[in-house]
Amino acid sequence: METSAKEIWNECLAIIKDNIPAQSYKTWFLPIIPLNIDNNLLTIQVPSPFFHEYIEAQYIDILSSTLKRTMGQNAKLAYRVVVDSGRKNNFAQNNNSQQGSMLLPGTNPSNTRHTFNNINNNINNNPKTFNVQSPQNQQEPTIRNPFIIPGIKKININPQLNPNYTIDNFIEGECNRLGRSAAEAIVNQLSKTPFNPLLIHGDSGLGKTHLAQAIGNSIKNMHPEKLVLYVSANKFQTQYCDAVRSNNRNDFIHFYQILDVLIIDDVQEFAGKQSTQDTFFHIFNQLQQNGKQIILTCDKNPSELKGLSKRLLSRFRWGLVAEITVPDFETRLNILRQKAYNDGINIPEDVLEYIAENVISNVRELEGALISLLAQSTLNRKEITLELTKSIMEKVVRKPKNEFSLDYILKVVCNYFKMTPEILNTKSRKREIVQARQLAMYFAKTLTTNSLAVIGMQIGNRDHSTVLHACKTIEDLLQTDKQLKAIYDEIETKLKFANNNY
Repeated sequence: METSAKEIWNECLAIIKDNIPAQSYKTWFLPIIPLNIDNNLLTIQVPSPFFHEYIEAQYIDILSSTLKRTMGQNAKLAYRVVVDSGRKNNFAQNNNSQQGSMLLPGTNPSNTRHTFNNINNNINNNPKTFNVQSPQNQQEPTIRNPFIIPGIKKININPQLNPNYTIDNFIEGECNRLGRSAAEAIVNQLSKTPFNPLLIHGDSGLGKTHLAQAIGNSIKNMHPEKLVLYVSANKFQTQYCDAVRSNNRNDFIHFYQILDVLIIDDVQEFAGKQSTQDTFFHIFNQLQQNGKQIILTCDKNPSELKGLSKRLLSRFRWGLVAEITVPDFETRLNILRQKAYNDGINIPEDVLEYIAENVISNVRELEGALISLLAQSTLNRKEITLELTKSIMEKVVRKPKNEFSLDYILKVVCNYFKMTPEILNTKSRKREIVQARQLAMYFAKTLTTNSLAVIGMQIGNRDHSTVLHACKTIEDLLQTDKQLKAIYDEIETKLKFANNNY
């Protein structure tokens, strides 16, 4: 039985490995141990309840399709949670362990989510399925003062801030005045302003990160003893997963709760990551209640964010929500002047005005255009003139194009299949609906920069593993199914033609 279970699981791993990121595969599937197989029931062992919950939330679809592919449509899966009693932050207390089972999804997508039943509710019904393995030699936990964080003393933290990002070199304009004014207020009256949290939102390249880090730099300069930390949402997520795997989740939370200023960049990356959101929710509450400053950035207004819990979104709106928009001509010109001044380069005013008139998308491209001009002038040993600038800008500056949006892709695909976008959010497994949903997901993945979690939330209200499976399915069918390839080509033509003439 053990050999058979191992062989089946190795077949599953080979398929899963090709369909998910390498780090995710290493983190969430390699630690799983196949125990036995009985008829169509495969039993696997996982190291913690959280581990099981995360797999059930993020990878159930690909796990389901993989087991049905290797074991048949009647495949069933049972899990066993075994916690090592030698670890400090044990998830199991008082000799409790968990085990449960699930039926893998069939043709009805409503079955893609199952609640794992607790052993206490089901042991009498099916004792063979629910085998309990309790930690051995577990000692009674000692009573600790809940208001004392063990092992935490006054520490020095690298704030992870870019020293070049300051409030002084952040050029103010109509596009960012509210955010900059709030930043100055926070720095001058730390813990005394109502701007907590301060959430700065806007498109990429407009200065959100600059302003957020500028607040952190100013606070560190004025209050060196304050614990300030800048971290991207993606890095926060990675740290959290590492902490859970090593059973250091409590230490992770305690660390973030002792900060005086926490800056989280791109919080939209938390979309679809429920466990990370729950943990950040508790950190947020503790910091806010203690008067510690929280600064967040994201690419949309909180009301437009999808995949985040309502309670978290409501807290994002507790303080001040400040939008940064595309800078106007005057602001763009001032940014270029400041950049030239900081670099100690004398650039003719007509050159700066020409760049400001032709690069209008964001600050990052504006500064990039100036750097390209300076590089070309230096390398070719040519004087910076308007004529040289025009010749270089023709090659460097791209005319703005209409970007594909998820709503636009959804509309074009649904129009082709003569159905409404709402139908894709239903649980129907009709062939044309499934095909439309998978094609929409595939186009969204290939034509936009949205994450898989965001795509899944907006198209079909599915998780990122479903999007990954859909994209893989379409890629395979495009190589073998001529009818689908014809449908794909026709929709792609409609997408690009309509977008170019929009």
